[in-house]
Amino acid sequence: MSKPAAAHPAAAPVLLREDRDGIATLTLNRPAARNALSAELIAALADELTAIRDDRGVRAVVLAANGPAFCAGHDLKELTARRADADGGRAFFTKTFELCAAMMQAIVHLPQPVVAAVNGTASAAGCQLVASCDLVVASESAQFATPGVNIGLFCSAPMVALSRKVAAGHAMEMLLTGEPITARRAHEIGLVNRLAASERVLEEAFALARTVAGKSAHVQKIGKEAFYRQTEMNLADAYAYASRVMAENMMARDAEEGIGAFVEKRTPNWKDR
Repeated sequence: MSKPAAAHPAAAPVLLREDRDGIATLTLNRPAARNALSAELIAALADELTAIRDDRGVRAVVLAANGPAFCAGHDLKELTARRADADGGRAFFTKTFELCAAMMQAIVHLPQPVVAAVNGTASAAGCQLVASCDLVVASESAQFATPGVNIGLFCSAPMVALSRKVAAGHAMEMLLTGEPITARRAHEIGLVNRLAASERVLEEAFALARTVAGKSAHVQKIGKEAFYRQTEMNLADAYAYASRVMAENMMARDAEEGIGAFVEKRTPNWKDR
């Protein structure tokens, strides 16, 4: 059974967490609001990511959602209500976007790989959430969009994650037109790794997470961090950095074990160090 990620009296929890087989499944749980990222949901995600980061029992994460939409982006009703503040909402807007950006970066910096299981629509900050994950399994009927331009609020923050996941031309088309793309198109441009029937999305995402979780957690941590760091470097610096990482990785117990197991044609016995 899924359990609340945090206590939320008098209301259903906005985020659920279930741990099974070394995999933590986080489920967005605001279906009536199309899982819009309210301040409460952003905080709940940030708290769970912090807890998972140092949990050696968690080897991978699946990010899913309840209801017909994966995530509709920021909660525009919540944001609009703060225009009544003395400063017109500026302080709340600034804080909200900063906290959301920090939460997205926490996914990238999480030692454990994160697999998104996308059913329905992922738009604006919801598309950003998907693009921030390491791997994505999507329903064949899912859609992805950065439609802020249609309502006068350019998807500048979602742009950061999207432009690091797909080629510039594809990102710009989504950002400038605001038009949704199909799951198949998202797969073609690299936003989505695998497609699945709607009823099998979570199962397929969990299977992918299980495959990832079967490797050395220590080595996965090294590799994930190195991947994102080298993408920000020029070619020469990236190779110099990656060479140092590989040399250090060779000193790990699991590298010695894994190479030995390969040579001896046996299954490696990972110790995660």
